Amino acid sequence: MAEKKSAEKPVIRHMATLGSLGGYGDAKGEWSIERKLRQVKEAGFDGFLSRITIVNAEQVAASGLIFACTTDLNGIPEIRRKLKAIKAAHARVVNVQMLDHDTPTPRAVEVARRLMDAADDLGMDVSVEVHRDTCTETPEKAYALAAGYEKAEERPLKMTWDFSHPAVVKHLSPPYWDRLAERPDLIQFANQLHFRPFNGHHAQIPALNSKGEFTPEFLDWLEFAERVLACWLEAAPAGRELFVCPEQIAGGYYLSVFGDRWKDVLAIRGELARVWQKQLRRWQPPKKVRG
Repeated sequence: MAEKKSAEKPVIRHMATLGSLGGYGDAKGEWSIERKLRQVKEAGFDGFLSRITIVNAEQVAASGLIFACTTDLNGIPEIRRKLKAIKAAHARVVNVQMLDHDTPTPRAVEVARRLMDAADDLGMDVSVEVHRDTCTETPEKAYALAAGYEKAEERPLKMTWDFSHPAVVKHLSPPYWDRLAERPDLIQFANQLHFRPFNGHHAQIPALNSKGEFTPEFLDWLEFAERVLACWLEAAPAGRELFVCPEQIAGGYYLSVFGDRWKDVLAIRGELARVWQKQLRRWQPPKKVRG
C-alpha cells in the first residue's frame, strides 16, 4: 500500500474511480476487480475510488494503490459501524454521500456533527460530498449544512467537491467560477476533488471528440478546474495531499454518443496534471495554514 511521503510542496494524488471502468472487459466477460485495479496502476494512478461492498481489504492491500472509500450514510446508528469497516479495509480517505435530498438542514447538521466526531475518535479522514440525491443536492443546501456545522462546531466542515451537481442544478453557462466558488475557503479546506467534466446542462461531457481532440465544452470546463486547483494551492502548506479524481462513469451519466470513457479519463488526468504543475510553480507557503 502506498505510504505518505514528506514533500517540500503540496502533493497531488491522482485517483481513478472503478466506476470509470464499469462495463470494460473481453471475450470472457467484464474484467474482475483485480484486473481493473491493475489497469488503474498500469495507467500511472496513485490510487482508486470504490466502496467496501465492491472491494475488500485483501484486494486493496494487493493493489499497492491508495484507497479512497465512498459510502452512503442514512443516519446516526450507521456511523461507527460503517467507519470501522472502512478503516479495516485500509482507506486513506473517506467520502460520505449523506442522507437524502429532502433531509432538513438541522437534521443534516446533527448527523454531520456525529459523523465528524466519530471520524476524529477513529483517526479517520472523512469528508461529506456535494452530490445529487443527498442533503447537499443543491448549492443552497450544501452551504447551509456547512454554515450550520461551522456555527455549532466552530470549525469548517470538510467536504468533497463535485461541482458538476450544482452546475447542472443552476444550468450555468461558462465561465463557471463566480457561481460555483461561493466559499473558496471550503475548497481550500477540502482534500478530495471529483473532477468529472460538465457543462450547465450535463453532469458529464466528453473530453475527446472522435478525432481524439479536446471538445470545446471540455476546454471551458478545464479553465474552471484550473481555477479550483489554483485556489486550493493558495492555502496549502508544504506536504499537504490533494486527492483528485477525474471521472467518466457509466450509468445515467453516460450517453450512447460518447466515446471511450477510459481514454477520456486518461486525457483528463493528463490535463489536470499539467495545470497542477503550472500552478505549483507559482506556489508560495501560505502565511495562514488551513486543513
